Formats: sequence, C-alpha cells, structure tokens
Amino acid sequence: MTPLTRDFGGVVLRFVPAKMRHMARRFDPAAPSLGRMGQLEVRLARSAAEVKAAQQLRYRIFYQEMSAQPSKLQKMTRRDRDGFDRYCDHLLVIDHARGGPIAQRIVGTYRLMRQESAALAGGFYTAQEFNIAPMLARHRGKRFLELGRSCVLKDYRGKRTVELLWQGIWSYVLAHDIDVLFGCASLSGTDPEALAVPLAFLKTNVACPPEWKVRAHDHRGTFLADGVEGTDARQAFAAMPPLLKGYLRLGGYIGEGAVVDHQFGTTDVLVVLPRANINPRYIGYYGADASRFAA
Repeated sequence: MTPLTRDFGGVVLRFVPAKMRHMARRFDPAAPSLGRMGQLEVRLARSAAEVKAAQQLRYRIFYQEMSAQPSKLQKMTRRDRDGFDRYCDHLLVIDHARGGPIAQRIVGTYRLMRQESAALAGGFYTAQEFNIAPMLARHRGKRFLELGRSCVLKDYRGKRTVELLWQGIWSYVLAHDIDVLFGCASLSGTDPEALAVPLAFLKTNVACPPEWKVRAHDHRGTFLADGVEGTDARQAFAAMPPLLKGYLRLGGYIGEGAVVDHQFGTTDVLVVLPRANINPRYIGYYGADASRFAA
C-alpha cells in the first residue's frame, strides 16, 4: 500500500514530497457552500472537472468575448489554464436554475492562491510582472492571498453575482486567517499613453504607502512621469473597470508602474489590500463572520 493511501498516524506522509501531498489533498469533495442568494451559490471547486469547467468559462470570456490571444493549445482545448491552476483554490458561482452539467452552471469564478501554495508553485503569478519580494520580506509572518483570473458570464455581471464572489472571498479570508490580499487588476488596452489619465489618478490618489510599496519589474513596467495632468477625480474613478473600483472601495492601494499584457490586451496594475484596511462598512455588510449570505 502506498504512502498516499495509508497514513500511520501521520508518520508515513512526512516522507511524501509536499507537492504530492498537495495533489493528494487538493480537493475537498464535500467543500461547503460559502453563500447563497436564490438559485446562485458560491463555493470552492470540489473536483478537477469543476476546475476544467472554470477554465472553459475563462476561455469563453477572455479569449472569445474579450481580446486575449490564445496559444495553439488553448485554442485546441478551449480552456484558459496555466501551471498555477493546480496549486490554487478555485471559487465558483453556480446557477442551479440552469441545470445540465457543471460546465453549464458555473457563471463566475475567481482564482485564489495562498502563500504556502505559491511556495509549491515556485512563486506567485503576480511576481512575473511586479517585484513583490520586498513587500513579502517586509511583512514576513503575515499571510498573503493572491486573487486572480476573475470573470463572470455576461448575463450575470450584476450586483448579486459580484456580492456572492466577495462573500466567498471574505469567508475564505476568515477561514485561513489571511492578512493581506493582492493581485493584478486590468485596464483595457495596451497603450499606456492612452491610459495616462486613469494611471495618473491611481498614482496620485491611491499609491501604496512605504510599508506596502511594490514596483513593476523594470524590464516589464511602464512608469508614468511626474506632472501628468489628471482629470476630475470623481469622473476618473467612475471610468475605472468595476473590479478595480471594487478593490479601491474596499481600501486597496495601487503599486508603482503598470505592465502591458499583450496576450490579454490589457495594462495591469497591482492592487494591495491589507485586511486591516478593509472598509468597516463592507465588513458590516458581509458580517464579521461572513454570515450575510450564509447558505
């Protein structure tokens, strides 16, 4: 009998490589519901098949609806996937009224990667674009959670689905005692000059303070010159993508510089959201114990 199928009081599994232990325990087939609103439910993926369905949803939105450019493999499999997926938890919003197989019922998803999982993956996805190592080193001992690959089916891009996603994230933060959330948020387009006004707004109004400072990698980043004229702050905020506005309303900071992602047709900024910064109004809304939309 292999070590993965028999555990003598935890002694044998100590000799199994961490990556193998992670894969053996990757999914909880009984993962509980994290929230419910009518026929919509939010929970973590319970199987590899559900992750595959989430990847198919991502492909449909990023590559078919938006301007991302698929690789030959992605085009053939019709899935948006990378090497980080196997180390992440995948948050799903499911519409039970749709019926049919799970791939037809998943209407929203978010990818969550904790620091211990990032260590197995060789680092965080964000580290490809932003130099997050100094921030992690300054806050050694804090628990970091990377958020990414967020998307919602077009017909579901309303308040209820977004609220359920945040309900799920807040439940996850509490369950794993997360201290800091971070990840890339995207502005549509790959011409930083055309995005100078929103980038200037972010730099002027929500830049990271020194203790949370993060900078785009010099070889990948584009950096806005000082003195770029902005516009009315209220108008600039209103023009931001919904996801980015949500992060800012919660109390997020924006790192220095932006990174053009030609594959996805976007310009990325880095959001850093310390849990202590989260607006008390939102904690009150979802509940200090995430009970607002509890199933």
